[in-house]
Amino acid sequence: MLPPFKIFAGTKSEYMAKEICKDLGVELGKMNILHFADGEFEVSFEESIRGCEVFLVQSTFPNSDNLMELLLMIDAAKRASAASIIAVMPYFGWARQDRKDKPRVSIAAKLVADLLSTAGVDRVICMDLHADQIQGFFNVPVDHLYASSVFIPYIESLHLQDMVIATPDVGGAKRANNYAKYFDVPLVLCHKQRAKANVVASMTVIGDVKDKNVILIDDMVDTAGTITKAADLMMSEGAKSVRALCSHAIMSDPASDRVNDCSIEEMIFTNSIPYTGSCRKCTILSVARLFADTIRRVHENQSISSQYLI
Repeated sequence: MLPPFKIFAGTKSEYMAKEICKDLGVELGKMNILHFADGEFEVSFEESIRGCEVFLVQSTFPNSDNLMELLLMIDAAKRASAASIIAVMPYFGWARQDRKDKPRVSIAAKLVADLLSTAGVDRVICMDLHADQIQGFFNVPVDHLYASSVFIPYIESLHLQDMVIATPDVGGAKRANNYAKYFDVPLVLCHKQRAKANVVASMTVIGDVKDKNVILIDDMVDTAGTITKAADLMMSEGAKSVRALCSHAIMSDPASDRVNDCSIEEMIFTNSIPYTGSCRKCTILSVARLFADTIRRVHENQSISSQYLI
């Protein structure tokens, strides 16, 4: 007999947890977060979770309170005798620091993985990690989902002719290549050189975009400097249109203004992060059903292979 399961949500991911619960036909668990005057906070579950399989829904986007909140949720669940604790992280933050690319820097993605393991997590469910190898930073099972399961049907609904798949930087070539293979269309690369973090110095297009409908693929958009520069460059090279598919809408200022002012016809995100900006070109696709189905399969010890379109 399977243990009962319950779903709880961190403060900034409650919107996602409610959608997941609605799809699963269950109630969102009751939890309280008490804030002290100095900024410290305390997490407590307001119902028994003894012997339960507990799913904690929380993306760890800035600020760091979201990560700390998740760590405290895991610790509280462990101390409340939960049978197992699964962190459901639609967006896994701190993932851009996945290696030492210069001397004397931290590897934050590994540190966060260690923090989650030390807190007591038994499994992690996440989506579109910045680098696939981050799965190996964990000593617990990681179910790495892909937003392609919602993006591909959306692309197909556009019925675009003369389509090409593109990536705004070489680092995303593997991800974009999977889409290009699926649709059997050409792949175009952008090569960029950065002046410093979040600042692009120069960019060149590798491939033919003339008279093509371009779909830019990326995992996250922060300040939107790279993706808007790539879109403008491709339009200057003769592209018919440029759309962008990006899993995580970090959208730090001045990203919304940049997207509004650039050549991108449409910017498509998932709701892994709550987007509160004002960008008339943004379309938000929900991944709640993807996570709900994965939670159901994990709880029932079923395969999740069918979740992967590419």
